[in-house]
Amino acid sequence: MNLFSDIRALVIDCLDVLAAEGVLPDGLAYDNVTVEPPRDPAHGDMATNAAMVLAKPARMKPRDIADALAGKLGADARISSAEVAGPGFLNLRLAAGVWADVVRAALTDASYGTSDMGQGRKINVEYVSANPTGPLHVGHTRGAIFGDALASLLDYAGYDVTREYYINDGGGQVDVLARSVYLRYLEAHGQEVTFEDGTYPGDYLIAAGEALKDKVGDAYVGKDEDVWLAEVRSFATDAMMDLIREDLAALGIKMDVFFSEKSLYGTGRIEQAIDDLKSKDLIYWGTLKPPKGKMPEDWAPREQWLFKSTEFGDDEDRPVQKGDGAWTYFAPDIAYHYDKVTRGFDGLVDVFGADHTGYVKRMKAAVAALSEGRVPLDIKLAQIVRLFKNGQEFKMSKRAGTFITVRDLVDEVGKDVARFIMLTRKNDTPFDFDFDKAVEQSKDNPVFYVQYASARVHSVLRKAAEAGIDTSDPAAADLSLAAHEAELALAGKIAEWPRVVEVAARTHEPHRVALYLYDLASELHSLWNRGNDDASLRFLQEDNIPATQAKIALIRAANVVISHGLGILGVTPAKEMR
Repeated sequence: MNLFSDIRALVIDCLDVLAAEGVLPDGLAYDNVTVEPPRDPAHGDMATNAAMVLAKPARMKPRDIADALAGKLGADARISSAEVAGPGFLNLRLAAGVWADVVRAALTDASYGTSDMGQGRKINVEYVSANPTGPLHVGHTRGAIFGDALASLLDYAGYDVTREYYINDGGGQVDVLARSVYLRYLEAHGQEVTFEDGTYPGDYLIAAGEALKDKVGDAYVGKDEDVWLAEVRSFATDAMMDLIREDLAALGIKMDVFFSEKSLYGTGRIEQAIDDLKSKDLIYWGTLKPPKGKMPEDWAPREQWLFKSTEFGDDEDRPVQKGDGAWTYFAPDIAYHYDKVTRGFDGLVDVFGADHTGYVKRMKAAVAALSEGRVPLDIKLAQIVRLFKNGQEFKMSKRAGTFITVRDLVDEVGKDVARFIMLTRKNDTPFDFDFDKAVEQSKDNPVFYVQYASARVHSVLRKAAEAGIDTSDPAAADLSLAAHEAELALAGKIAEWPRVVEVAARTHEPHRVALYLYDLASELHSLWNRGNDDASLRFLQEDNIPATQAKIALIRAANVVISHGLGILGVTPAKEMR
């Protein structure tokens, strides 16, 4: 049941009737007609913009359309009133029985809130994709949590989702990792070592060095790099990926696919992708224009193979292969996305760090060219996170060398707190993570506030059981006994859940789910608090069992939605607060 979708369908049906009666012209497009919660709840339960968006194409005054539409809508049993406001806004109030249907649907339909908007279309969400040179640090955390919640949201909305990690193991940084592990290997043999030339000094490599010693003994001690580099690189990459998988697990993340960049080299896969672009006359031999602004001292015009990315909205064409035959960094990324397209995905989402802003247009251009516009690519940028404690920027990690690890963060506040709080802001907004607020038990801490609502419902259920009140079949309750305006406000918020899911999935914005859960929890807490002053609103009415059953059915429906929403965010609902 999607009440907003159902009422929008009613609005469209009424518009069709008006067209059939000659009140409206035939052939009007209803694509921009919406039914949404009003900005001010005092204006009603829902509002439609139908009269406003149809006025111009219908060549009519908005209010004339609104008046005619209000008359038709008012004839439906679900509508208690349809009021025209201002120049043509139409505010709707729904009959009390509608809210009872919503509560019953939330209680009895396990799929309440899910959507078929995805229609089983295959979508690939690639996220984290950190270089395999060490444990995940806090800079990766936001993108990891965002990508995972987005994947869950899209799955909930009816898409066939693949979660993917792109292992950046094809560049020179993996050679640096191998040299760093080799130094730890020598250290494990009792040698004094010095980390120079950008090698990684973090303690996290000590275990890898010792494990390498256990595997090969002293076979590499004193040997030239060409003897051990390839083997140590593979060993070190595997060791770091094991570490990264453990970090992901600590965040509650499990990937479906780990794709190796290295697998693209020497296998013809890069050549195949570039040949595809050549066959479309999108690769040419040329010279880029000099960069704008201050000219770099080492800049010189160089002929190379260029991709016509400007034909797909980029600012300039992009090099894919240098004059000496070496691939640019862009070439394997093209090949990787070509692989995704050929795997049959209907849509792609890439979650990049904020430092990849300049990469967005070229990557979108490449996918548009490779798929001939068939496969959309949405690139989401995860802005930086700064950690604060006691009002000061917080540095925690000594083990990692120079950065704060995911494990540090999870150990400090827990997975659920980290995930929920990271999802209370839009992904492309800079975010300050305050440890004091994260553990604070107040309304200002969103994860506590939502979890507390869930715990309160379970507390009421326990007290009802102690009082011998049967709440085993909440759907059988007489919901007309929970019809106070505060109770209907909670039912109204429950009704918004399917709409929130579809809007969040359509915009790829899981933070909308977190904000909605906070609002839903607020309605439940508000109802609880009003019971302190008005005994008739208390959830337990021991002298009126039917009323108790109705009130408990209402809050259980709210908690069903809270559980579903927290599931999307990867957060475990609380049954009690400790």
